[in-house]
Amino acid sequence: MAPRPYWKGYLKLSLVSCSVALYPATSGSERISFNWLNRATGNRLKQLMVDSDTNEPVEREDRVRGYQVAKNDYLFIEDDDLDAVEIESSHTIEIERFVPKSEIDLVYLDSPYYLAPNDKVAEEAFAVIRDAMAAEGVAGLGRAVINRRERLFMLEPRDAGILATSLHYNYEVRGDEAYFEDIPEIKIPGEMLDLAKHIIGTKRGHFDIAAFDDRYENALAEMIKAKQAGRPVEAARPAQPTNVINLMEALRKSVAAEKGTKITAGPASKEEPKAKKSAAKAAPRAGAEARAEPERKPRAAKAKAAAVPPPPRSKPERKRAGIH
Repeated sequence: MAPRPYWKGYLKLSLVSCSVALYPATSGSERISFNWLNRATGNRLKQLMVDSDTNEPVEREDRVRGYQVAKNDYLFIEDDDLDAVEIESSHTIEIERFVPKSEIDLVYLDSPYYLAPNDKVAEEAFAVIRDAMAAEGVAGLGRAVINRRERLFMLEPRDAGILATSLHYNYEVRGDEAYFEDIPEIKIPGEMLDLAKHIIGTKRGHFDIAAFDDRYENALAEMIKAKQAGRPVEAARPAQPTNVINLMEALRKSVAAEKGTKITAGPASKEEPKAKKSAAKAAPRAGAEARAEPERKPRAAKAKAAAVPPPPRSKPERKRAGIH
């Protein structure tokens, strides 16, 4: 059975147009969902629209949209009022511009859809638009009205069809200045950067979405199975990470831990030999970072550790030593 289109209209490039259908590329129907029940009876609950003043339920035919013009003062907006707002893109996705996809900031991406020809007559014109974009290596930008709202779409070839990704408008996206402006510039020591690069190298690979399970969804399924079988539900709370006190020591331990994993590393980066050398030097070194946690030393080394001076206390010295 063919999937049901989310929207039908026309794809237009200058004087070339064709009938198309738009289908959602994602679905949440496979996710576990819950209903609200009456604990006493086990019956499902209904959600009612009630008047905020009288608390009386309001039937669908008596409901109307309202635009707030002042406190407790609303302007009624009827369906006919919305239908009167006809714009050029109501039934057509007209490609207005072609741009390199690399120029589209990922923060503007919203929801993906599949765009396909809607009949045999449309197939040739659809193929011309699709193949021309592929040959030029560009993405098209066009708009269409869906569910009474005009949506902006990024169009790009995908196999025999076109991937249409809805985009947020500029006014919908928050600027990042308020979130990043207080982050200070930090000069990272070369050895720390080399260790971090080495860890990245051990985890390098290729994107495969099938390798990532929805762990929360799986845990929900296991919990439901346990309740159905009458078994107690065990609450397993993972250990929460804490702030790193000694960054250099944490990086060295991470490198040591990664050496024992079975992760297949991808192509080695140019920095990896340098990182390995730094990691090898880290083990025998007994610097300020190693002295920061003397209790981790073997018992036989306690006497020797006692002779080591305490970590520097002044702020510049602590910064050089990697202690925060």
